[in-house]
Amino acid sequence: MKIICVGRNYTDHIKELENQRPESPVLFHKPDSSIILKNKPFFIPDFSNEIHYEIELIIKISRIGKHIQTKFSHKYYDFIGLGIDFTARDIQNDLKKNGLPWEKAKSFDGSCFVSEWIEKSKFDDINNINFKLELNQKTVQNSNTRLMLWKVDELISYISKYFTLKIGDIIFTGTPSGVGKVGIGDELQGYLENQKLFNLKIK
Repeated sequence: MKIICVGRNYTDHIKELENQRPESPVLFHKPDSSIILKNKPFFIPDFSNEIHYEIELIIKISRIGKHIQTKFSHKYYDFIGLGIDFTARDIQNDLKKNGLPWEKAKSFDGSCFVSEWIEKSKFDDINNINFKLELNQKTVQNSNTRLMLWKVDELISYISKYFTLKIGDIIFTGTPSGVGKVGIGDELQGYLENQKLFNLKIK
């Protein structure tokens, strides 16, 4: 199982971090060791002073695919959920300045949270779903999948050009604006439409 993440897929987040808008999806990986075990908290690592939350719509691949056409992408996933891409922003900024890969900032142990899964058939339109993140019961990220630069089915097609998608693979589809720092004692709550999918403690 692999975790493929998409960066810079919301215009407001691109502006927020003063990045350039990409001409194609920005991709990176998280290893399976980055996944937070069920019912466990997120532990702030000692190598960073600025860990940021980034909530994202996620999908779980349900069949093997390579070179998938966009019009067929919907056949390759049945479940969606919410994830948090924890990012060591201070480390990432240093890496970016030097033109180096982001893995130390994005793929460290425990940097990936995955919520429970919901059947996508419960939603009328995958490209029009509201989702939000609360930090200590205050909304910090609030967006809709219609604001993605590249929609879910387009991402599946693009990713499958480079990486064979296998059953159980997870795709993080990008985060909107509102990212920020977490501290010890914080709690994160994620909502898909009006359904609460998770409550995650920070330690």
